[in-house]
Amino acid sequence: MDTPHLLEAIDVHADRLKTAALTAGPHAPIPNCPKWTMADLVTHLTEVLSYTIDAITGHHTERRPTEWPDLLGHWDGARLVVRDILRLPADHPVASPFPHGGTITVGDWTRRLAHEFAIHRLDAESALPTPRRTRFPTGFAEDGIDEYLAFLTPRRAPSPERDGVVEVRAGDRGWTVVLRRGQGPQLDESTPGTPDVTLTGPADDVYRALWGRPHAAGIVGDDTLLDPLAAP
Repeated sequence: MDTPHLLEAIDVHADRLKTAALTAGPHAPIPNCPKWTMADLVTHLTEVLSYTIDAITGHHTERRPTEWPDLLGHWDGARLVVRDILRLPADHPVASPFPHGGTITVGDWTRRLAHEFAIHRLDAESALPTPRRTRFPTGFAEDGIDEYLAFLTPRRAPSPERDGVVEVRAGDRGWTVVLRRGQGPQLDESTPGTPDVTLTGPADDVYRALWGRPHAAGIVGDDTLLDPLAAP
């Protein structure tokens, strides 16, 4: 996806998330994230926004608020700043929060935020008295799968305890992830043979499955090999 569409996605999903947060209130439990309340979710995302400002500008933001009205105000202010700084050149460097993978750019982080807010939008909406039946467009969900497997997983996933091959399929698109002990999971489209486990389904469901959210994707084979890919 190009930068204008990713920036638009950030705005859309952040707005929907905030609407759900205001409706449910700070003490609402998050069924998708059982250890969190809505306040915890919004706090996490304000920290992501604050990190974005720090990592791109080098200027440390003020102390994060804890009271709900102040937290929402911080959210609004940080979103305005982030919207501006994400319009820097796509190759502008960003300090990486990940243990592996080297330098990242504003373009990488714009994509990361689009999918961070999309997935957490689902979490916020799961807390509503009548949860919304949000479905992501195929192109956006496919981009989310690719971002998860090609960008995020190699940078943050631990080394697997055993070797294996994971095939992920969404419609006509496919990804092959190779697991090797002592190495982080890596995409390798040239790997021959039969995969040890296959995750398949509509792009929206596969996207949710990778992030550990409720889904209707199918899993065939040794599902324990999906553990190294699991979202935190």
